[in-house]
Amino acid sequence: MTCREPALDRVFFELGPLTVYWYGVIIAAGAFLGLWLATREADRLGLNKDLFVDLIVFAIPIAIISARIYYVIFEWDRYDGGTWWDVFAIWEGGIAIHGALIGSVVTAIIFARVRKVSFWQLADIAAPSIILGQAVGRWGNFMNQEAHGGPVSQAAYDNFLQYLPDFITNQMCIGGVMYHPTFLYESVWNLIGLVLLLVLRRFNPRRGEVFLSYVIWYSIGRYFIEDMRTDSLYIVGQLRTAQVISIVLVILGIALIIYRRYSGRADRLYNGRKV
Repeated sequence: MTCREPALDRVFFELGPLTVYWYGVIIAAGAFLGLWLATREADRLGLNKDLFVDLIVFAIPIAIISARIYYVIFEWDRYDGGTWWDVFAIWEGGIAIHGALIGSVVTAIIFARVRKVSFWQLADIAAPSIILGQAVGRWGNFMNQEAHGGPVSQAAYDNFLQYLPDFITNQMCIGGVMYHPTFLYESVWNLIGLVLLLVLRRFNPRRGEVFLSYVIWYSIGRYFIEDMRTDSLYIVGQLRTAQVISIVLVILGIALIIYRRYSGRADRLYNGRKV
């Protein structure tokens, strides 16, 4: 295992004092792809697609802020004693998807109440967009050489990692050591989840179940991939925050599907028709 070429530059372009990083460009690309997907589906279902344009105006900045707050809280020792602006340096990486999801869901709930539309309908339409955005966004971690796993063993390299494209191998070769590209594992897991969600909604399930299926699918993958990462956030000791949250979300997602069905709250199908 050798590094054949230098790592890719994480700077997209510089214009005087302005520096634009690939991280931000890729995150933005994922958001716009997700918006495109959601507006197409909203239009197909006869819903005002401008709802999602309006929603994303609020949801994206709040998601970024909540993702950063979540990360800083669990990494406070890293920022304590440093300069105050380090807390805001998101272009250096350091945002947590679970924090972004919390901010996005709270924003969507408030938005749905103000606009007098169903939160579950918005969430179902948005679910494939969210997981698509996550799949694309993980490549921002790739450019920053972060969110990777531990060192690759010779056996793992010989069995399958040797077949990765050189640009991935080179980027994951840090300080002469190749690390597991966990960003890639999660991106692939999310793309598979995207396909499954698109198939699921064709079967017209109960309202809310596309979104809850996303929560369950993503959380299962995140639990196992998180165990490989070297930059995990910890609640206490060696208890990884993302794994605890993932377990809670899987249980909550399954419980909500069952509860909503048997309580009669899931009385509409995905396409809006009564059950």
